[in-house]
Amino acid sequence: MKILVPVDGSDHSYEAVRALAHLSRSEELMLFHALDVPKPAYPMMMPEVAQELYTTMERSMREDGDRLLKRMVALLPSATGPVTSRLEVGSPADLILSIAEERHSDLIVMGARGLGPVKERLFGSVSHRIVTHAPCHAFVVTKPIHRLSKLLLPLQGPEDAEAAVRLLEQRPFRVPPAVTVMTAVPELRPLQPMQESSVAPLMDATRASAQGFVDQVADRLASAGYQAGAVTRVGVPAHAIIEEAAKLQADVIAMGTRGRSGVSRFVLGSVAHAVLHNPPCSILIFK
Repeated sequence: MKILVPVDGSDHSYEAVRALAHLSRSEELMLFHALDVPKPAYPMMMPEVAQELYTTMERSMREDGDRLLKRMVALLPSATGPVTSRLEVGSPADLILSIAEERHSDLIVMGARGLGPVKERLFGSVSHRIVTHAPCHAFVVTKPIHRLSKLLLPLQGPEDAEAAVRLLEQRPFRVPPAVTVMTAVPELRPLQPMQESSVAPLMDATRASAQGFVDQVADRLASAGYQAGAVTRVGVPAHAIIEEAAKLQADVIAMGTRGRSGVSRFVLGSVAHAVLHNPPCSILIFK
């Protein structure tokens, strides 16, 4: 697996590097730092002075970036695979997406938020754009991962299931976690009290069908060597996922984007979007 790790010096990017200890040895591992050098914002400044100021700032930021990458390389866990580092000037999100495409990366590992004016938000704008548009899987580290032994796998349908099974069969984790496969079905409410008796059997049938679906996926994962169980929750999917993760004390939630083909594969599903903005643990978004 080819892994790309964008770093920016934030606490979350340090935790993303440490999280590599829980992933299998990579075929190639690249640490990347983008230099988002600000342009001088004084319209009346002479072009020569503005260029000199920009050059000085870029030189200083490049030196800081080189030191950051060296610190991150020193922090890497053992047996992570061949390591390279790269530094470029430009928009962080644009560069990360471009490099992931160029290198045919299989996984981007990153912190949930970084430095900059939106650092107070739980899910930063750069991270959001990368997760939404990345051509590969993305592992969003929201806090320190001291262990990775429990994985919650919420599924919305067969397409999610196939993508999840393909990923887990590749053994992305150094120690395979116990997997809880789940799905959430909306609660059916009668429009009138007299309809309640007809809604209950339909709700039971819906839950039974959903449980059969997740049981089949759990059986496939068990055949692949995972300890796997299955559960069906009733309620709003995003809320049910967050509640189940808290109940399970999951270390990671693995979710699909629900993209099908073409441009649509770049659209982050509303459920994944909601969970990412209120995560109880780190999130693995698979394509």
